[in-house]
Amino acid sequence: MPDKKPAGVRLAKLLAQRGVAARRKAEELIAAGRVLVNGEVAEVVTFVDPERDEIEVDGRKLPGAPEKSYYVLYKPPGYITTRSDPQGRKSVLELTTQLPVRVETVGRLDFDTEGALLLTNDGHLAHALTHPSSQVPKVYRALVKGKPGPEVIQAIERGVELNDGPTAPAKARLMAEEKDNRWIQVTVHEGRNRLIRRLMLTLGHPVIELHRQSFAGIDVRGLDRGKARELTPAEVRSLRALASGEAKSRRKPVEQSPERRSSPERGERSGKRGSRPAGTASGPSRRRSGPPRAGPAKRKPGPGKRTAGPRNRGTGPRNRGTGPRKRGSGS
Repeated sequence: MPDKKPAGVRLAKLLAQRGVAARRKAEELIAAGRVLVNGEVAEVVTFVDPERDEIEVDGRKLPGAPEKSYYVLYKPPGYITTRSDPQGRKSVLELTTQLPVRVETVGRLDFDTEGALLLTNDGHLAHALTHPSSQVPKVYRALVKGKPGPEVIQAIERGVELNDGPTAPAKARLMAEEKDNRWIQVTVHEGRNRLIRRLMLTLGHPVIELHRQSFAGIDVRGLDRGKARELTPAEVRSLRALASGEAKSRRKPVEQSPERRSSPERGERSGKRGSRPAGTASGPSRRRSGPPRAGPAKRKPGPGKRTAGPRNRGTGPRNRGTGPRKRGSGS
């Protein structure tokens, strides 16, 4: 039988969560003998229970868990979204040193792309928002080469075949022209690597500039590049609802294409005898139920006054059909 997973949390991970140091740096602290667990020198592979074990770093008690915090950062182009990079490129987390808590990015954003990037120390929510089942909306504005027309919008809305599979149907709209190029807005619910760039390249309009306007409904309006702001309580609630799936039921369905809307077969009516187009039910019927009537029936004059009203209105309340009539009613 396979070995059971140790209970608790890895010590280096806990130190990183509590803001002591990044995980690799925390492992170095442990290896140097500077971390004690219940009075004993810890090992790098130590697992601990934060609620029961007493942990000290350089003789100081491990700080408690910080409150959950949520921010949105206007990521500038030219930054990666991981903490370190073998190529020595700048990390977007270098822009978060002024924040009161240690945070991580929610998902990623391309090195050359700018725009909305969420930051949080709530690992559970970050994982839920980046899981494919969450269907988080991401709105991009791209300046593309050339001047795409309506056929490009239709292709994006249908889905485009890429080397790792077709894209899911997305929303798109054309925006302003800029010399020989044009801006286009695309809303996707996928998180594939460099999706917008590969999508537009496949359609013959390579991306020149790319901005992520919003992530999960959180935008960067009013922020300068490289600056962050704390999310409002309402924004945090909306993120939790989206992560839990509560927001899916309120999402509007994708509008059908014109080809589908103009289809002659609507339901099962087209194949039934005597069917009529929708919207004509209130007009006069072409086929009457019951035996045909050549004209007004001959009636004996009576003392009563004749009742005015339409003689034949299909199945309306004044059509008595062939049922029995009351004598002496004047009809």
